[in-house]
Amino acid sequence: MKSVAVLPGDGIGPEVTSAALDAVDRLNLPLDLRFGDIGWECWREEGNPVPQRTWKLLEETDTCLLGAITSKPLREAEAELPPGLRGTGLTFVSPVIQLRQRLNLYANIRPVTDLVDGRFDFTVIRENTEGLYAGFDFHGLDDALWNAVRDHPNAQASGAAATSVTLRLQTEFGMDRLLRHGFAYARSHGHQRLTLVDKPNVLRHSSNHLRERLELIAQDHPDIETEILNVDAVALWMVRRPERFGVLVAENMFGDILSDLGAGVMGGLGLAPSGNIGDRGSYFEPVHGSAPGMAGQDRANPMAMLLAVAQMLDHLDLAVPGEEIRAAVRTVVARRTTVTYDMGGTSGTQEVARAVAGEIAPAGGEAQTTAPRTGQAPSDEVVDRLARLDTASVSDALDSLGVGGVLSGIAPRVPGTRAAGRAFTVTYQPVDDTGEGFRNAANYLDDVPEGSFVVVDNAGSTTCTNWGSLLTGLAQRRGVRGTALHGSARDIAEIRAAGYPLYSTGATMVSGKNRVELAATGRDVTVGGVTVRPGDIVVADDNGVLVVPDAYAAEVAERAEGVERTEGAIGAAVAAGLRLDEARLRYGYAKPWDGGRQPSHA
Repeated sequence: MKSVAVLPGDGIGPEVTSAALDAVDRLNLPLDLRFGDIGWECWREEGNPVPQRTWKLLEETDTCLLGAITSKPLREAEAELPPGLRGTGLTFVSPVIQLRQRLNLYANIRPVTDLVDGRFDFTVIRENTEGLYAGFDFHGLDDALWNAVRDHPNAQASGAAATSVTLRLQTEFGMDRLLRHGFAYARSHGHQRLTLVDKPNVLRHSSNHLRERLELIAQDHPDIETEILNVDAVALWMVRRPERFGVLVAENMFGDILSDLGAGVMGGLGLAPSGNIGDRGSYFEPVHGSAPGMAGQDRANPMAMLLAVAQMLDHLDLAVPGEEIRAAVRTVVARRTTVTYDMGGTSGTQEVARAVAGEIAPAGGEAQTTAPRTGQAPSDEVVDRLARLDTASVSDALDSLGVGGVLSGIAPRVPGTRAAGRAFTVTYQPVDDTGEGFRNAANYLDDVPEGSFVVVDNAGSTTCTNWGSLLTGLAQRRGVRGTALHGSARDIAEIRAAGYPLYSTGATMVSGKNRVELAATGRDVTVGGVTVRPGDIVVADDNGVLVVPDAYAAEVAERAEGVERTEGAIGAAVAAGLRLDEARLRYGYAKPWDGGRQPSHA
């Protein structure tokens, strides 16, 4: 059994992590997944993007799977701290930098693979700790630095106070361990060539030092061909003849640039995995950022995370299941019928992950390459349409029809998530006094269809809980899209780390095991005067939770789409210089659900 610290992060991190792990479940691997907190929400709430409990988790586990993390400039980061922490000297330091430095992860491993035709398969190994990114960056020079550059004519014209210098640090210790890692990687992955990428025709002394270390260490690896190439030449050949490369080793900045170029060569950041390796620690992640504007929209490409999981499994000596994941991703990419927008498709995060999962052979069985998996939810066009809309637009559409839909008092517990699904209703009641104890009140989850949105009614009580981390894990594995709880939840940190869309009246640690029992499923539920019927469509995001009666769903979707078109047209007109009142009149703000159609007289 291998233990993995799973840190979903923020933005799209939780959803791509959840989707990838759902697919990996089919392999039934010997993995102990332990979820933890990292990222922007930790900074906003605690003033520390990597809490001490997370460092403890990393110490206790074999490796780490990292989602994606938002970073913002210093001034914006300070502004988002709780009022009590502002002005206390706290400084936001990227969690990625913290992980690499504290765990001494000196090698960044970036595989670059042709997932369609298999024409190329090479890896960029970037030094993580020194080079031009070592942090020796100065503006306004002291005597020592000024004496080193003062003879340059531009420095003489500017003076020490108006001159900047960045030092490229390259140490024998750092170069040697990187080169040894590169040779070991080449041998273990069957590559016959190691290319050292630098700029020896310009950076003559530091590049010559690097060349000497390569020649010395290469003597221990006579079976692997070596070469030294200029970084600009390598960039050209990566595009024109990527098949000529095996392993490319580069200092920090050159490796940073080439590895992102490699992502472009293979099809984009949505396909690019990454590993960060040290002598003891490691973590694996998709290369893409957190894209907070896309969070909860089910649009992010999960393939980079799936390939990062495969890379992690290789590192844990589980190379066979790692290759199964890569093969499944290659099949889905080549078929191109189930891909996300960045690859020219229209499929969502979960749909793509399910397609990859369908190509993975379950433990002890064959892959299902044609038939859908048992229990896979059929496409529900109106649910998908509503899922893409802001709840404010859906609420406007409901109002235009005179239909109430807001489940008042039920608030989001996992910021940045959004979901829509058919309502599966659950009703609780207080236990009687028979003394029988725990009634297995949550066993209904075994019967919830995939694609459902669970709506639980405990009369709004916050004296006990009706949802927690155990139910969240099961719900995610069953493909449940979210939970709206007219009652109280607990384990909020764990649920937030899992990126599960949870909405509740309250949060408390008091157990519901001996306080409530299941009254019924499939019964109408009323919250604040709004009735949720089984099969109605529940739509939820950071604004809250709405129910759209099934009978009105198509009309509500059409009107909400009209609202968004109207508001988009007004926004564009104002940005172009039109007065707000004129833009509202021109594009029909009085009835925005008409869709922003410009009147013929305008």
